[in-house]
Amino acid sequence: MEDLNHGSKNGRAHKVMLMGRKTCGLNGIVDVLAFDVNEMIMETEQGMLMIKGSELHVTRLSLEKGEVDLEGRIDSLAYSEISSPAAKAEGFFGKLFR
Repeated sequence: MEDLNHGSKNGRAHKVMLMGRKTCGLNGIVDVLAFDVNEMIMETEQGMLMIKGSELHVTRLSLEKGEVDLEGRIDSLAYSEISSPAAKAEGFFGKLFR
């Protein structure tokens, strides 16, 4: 079994509980970066998470506990790696002036 706490900053496991594509409970949330009724982007203990859907509403948010609950029609959940500050500096201009 995979250790969900491996590599986490504060030992909280990341968990996603999706019920009927209408409600979602998340643990291990570090920060909410963007939110509107069609999309939510969060930093989690396991990487960046983008949730897309429609009529999304946050029903509970506790960044101290790392928990988020939301409602609405959930169409997709997509993860990506957290980019480091060094990788961000190596953006377009970093590559251009190499």
